Amino acid sequence: MKKKQQQQHPGSGADPWPHGAPLGGAPPGLGSWKRRVSLLPLLRFSLRDYGFCMATLLVFCLGSLFYQLGGGPPRFLLDLRQYLGNSTYLDDHGPPPSKTLPFPSQVVYNRVGKCGSRTVVLLLRILSEKHGFNLVTSDIHNKTRLTKNEQMELIKNISTAEQPYLFTRHVHFLNFSRFGGDQPVYINIIRDPVNRFLSNYFFRRFGDWRGEQNHMIRTPSMSQEERYLDINECILANYPECSNPRLFYIIPYFCGQHPRCREPGEWALERAKLNVNENFLLVGILEELEDVLLLLERFLPHYFKGVLSIYKDPEPRRQVLPPKGTE
Repeated sequence: MKKKQQQQHPGSGADPWPHGAPLGGAPPGLGSWKRRVSLLPLLRFSLRDYGFCMATLLVFCLGSLFYQLGGGPPRFLLDLRQYLGNSTYLDDHGPPPSKTLPFPSQVVYNRVGKCGSRTVVLLLRILSEKHGFNLVTSDIHNKTRLTKNEQMELIKNISTAEQPYLFTRHVHFLNFSRFGGDQPVYINIIRDPVNRFLSNYFFRRFGDWRGEQNHMIRTPSMSQEERYLDINECILANYPECSNPRLFYIIPYFCGQHPRCREPGEWALERAKLNVNENFLLVGILEELEDVLLLLERFLPHYFKGVLSIYKDPEPRRQVLPPKGTE
């Protein structure tokens, strides 16, 4: 007769699960039991495995270097991209497209004094807001002759301006290429030398149409008798101001900064004509200002589009422009 196996209580010293705890843990009411925790063995690399990793890293670095030096991915990556299908990632995340600049995008108006320049500058202020180009002006009005260092500094400041720009100032012609800069397109307006002399004669005495007292600043030592001197008497009495009317005044604006450009003579005249032919898009005549504005609108529409209608419009003329005939 077989002996009955005695049932052991869970609290006894014998292990109720000699082959390990069942899945899901111990049943409730059986108390706590100790789990065996096995530590993962540490990963070990041989010298061969280490060399393989370093070689892979070296190949990756060299590939990245050649990618940058070559300006793009290698041929097999392009073929792979074509095989997998063109991706739009570069289109969505690439650099923004470069700004398309009008031509020309660098214009210099080295305006001649008493040749309608104030009228043109006021028009340019309206046009710059309308068309969005960069109007670069200067607070220096009476320094037209520059030293070499001053030329370099001014050319540097102009060349670094945001394009498209239009720079304007009373200054003799500047040769940008002489100092390694990009030569801009020049424009200018001149007038009959006798008419310019008459305009300057009254401007020095009574200012301009704005009604400012700038004539008192320009000629503070001028006596009242001289200020109200009739121009006919000035010419007939051979006053110094009228005996040397400075008819050569316009030439250096086209001749340039060379010392000989300030000496009246054939050399300065020929140099001025050469610069006009090579560097000036347009040299207008103030006596035909409306035709000049029309040409500027045709040649430089991104700067002067609509300028003639603005000039003829009575509303902006009352606000900022001088009365006709007083330019």
